[in-house]
Amino acid sequence: MTKQRVLSGVQTTGNLHLGNYLGAIRNWVEGQNQYDNYFFLADLHAITVPHDRTTLAENTYEVAALYLACGLDLEHTTIFVQSHVPAHAEFAWLLSCITPLNWLEDMIQFKEKRIKQGQDVGTGLLTYPVLMASDILLYEPDKVPVGEDQKQHLELTRDLVDRFNFKFATPEAPVLKRPDALIRADGARVMSLTDGTKKMSKSDPSELSRINLLDPPDVIQNKIKRCKTDPIRGLTFGDPARPECSNLLTLYMLLSGKTKDEVAAECQDMGWGQFKPLFTETTIAALKPIQEKYHSIRADQGYLESVLRSGREKASEVANQTLNKAKKAMGYTLPS
Repeated sequence: MTKQRVLSGVQTTGNLHLGNYLGAIRNWVEGQNQYDNYFFLADLHAITVPHDRTTLAENTYEVAALYLACGLDLEHTTIFVQSHVPAHAEFAWLLSCITPLNWLEDMIQFKEKRIKQGQDVGTGLLTYPVLMASDILLYEPDKVPVGEDQKQHLELTRDLVDRFNFKFATPEAPVLKRPDALIRADGARVMSLTDGTKKMSKSDPSELSRINLLDPPDVIQNKIKRCKTDPIRGLTFGDPARPECSNLLTLYMLLSGKTKDEVAAECQDMGWGQFKPLFTETTIAALKPIQEKYHSIRADQGYLESVLRSGREKASEVANQTLNKAKKAMGYTLPS
């Protein structure tokens, strides 16, 4: 029986954090043997906001090594760099030409990031959901692992499939395939350590807002020690007046491997002075094997290059098939 295909990626904008790991990468690792996986390093998306050209390549290698260190297995997974497969950009252009402008202007993340960037907003920030649709549709996946905040982008992708097939295909013979969301209930949306109402993000200017996967123990300890809490004793899930409490308990639950009921019972009478050292110890222990494997992989650059080269070759073959199928449907000539 042919396995279903899964496609996803992470921006190469620096050190990955617990939000990336618990909201995406760990989910991929846990379910990877059930699927045919394509996971990419989204370096084209990384330049939709101001970026440092001196670190872009290094960040790409870092994320690739972290993918492997977190447990992605090349027996089940193809890992590749987005910009190494030119079909992503070409197909994004084709899709952008049939995408209504108001669809993009209504995207929540565009509105939020436009406010952050002020006047210095590039067109890429507006159109990157179309590139995201291209990333997905080129590989004809059955499932796309997304956090709650990415569901709108997947819906746009599905709408673009319908629009493309309506314009250039027939119901009996659609050209593009509609993907479904693969969402993990717990940890799908990890929140900031400094504001429990905001998503943990690499774009947050405060390093204290997130725990990076490569943070050393002393840095982790300091970030948890200084994270936002409240003066109330007794730690509980689900109180809307205590978003930081729910977030920290969820992180502890996910990193410790305990159930929600077990954590609720363990922490119901705790104060923060008792919980924070426990959470610190758990976080350091959970990240230690990832960090050790990462440094081992980075010490062998030739191996890392070979992984990305093999991934590019396999990804290009699949992507070009879909691109040519779409171009043919639109009326283009194809190179012989």
